[in-house]
Amino acid sequence: MKEKIEVPEYAKLIHETLKKPGLLLNTNGDKFNSMVIGWGHLGILWNLPTFTVYVRKSRYTRPQLDKTRAFTISVPLDGKIDPKVMKVCGSLSGRDVDKAELFTLEEPGDNGVPGIEEYPLTLECRVLYSQDQDLESIPADIRAKFYPEGEDGADIHTAYVGLITDAYIIR
Repeated sequence: MKEKIEVPEYAKLIHETLKKPGLLLNTNGDKFNSMVIGWGHLGILWNLPTFTVYVRKSRYTRPQLDKTRAFTISVPLDGKIDPKVMKVCGSLSGRDVDKAELFTLEEPGDNGVPGIEEYPLTLECRVLYSQDQDLESIPADIRAKFYPEGEDGADIHTAYVGLITDAYIIR
């Protein structure tokens, strides 16, 4: 069962869990996939509720997002990070592992991407806009820390701004 929620009421939990990092970004292109994220923004853009995620070019998640233009964000309701979830979603690629077999998936909503029961607070999103990073626009100290390969070989991020189309807790 999906219990509808008002996202602002859970903003602090989402923000604190993101900092750990501990949120999950779920996609459902060729197959279900989930990855740990520690960068993101919950906010308002163009007068719409949004969640922005950042995905490196090399990640299996990126072509999934490009194909479907939809994702869910999964958050542990108590803010506690599950070590099993972190191991699977933080170190194993969806290219090599069928993550749908490792979790209990909720029936997907209108965007076609399920949430997972293990992290029941779910934001369903549809991509409104995406943009590759421009390394030259990033301050040198940050660029050196996160993109040490330089402009030609950098595994840059793509920002995906997702319209939050539904928000609920899986019960």
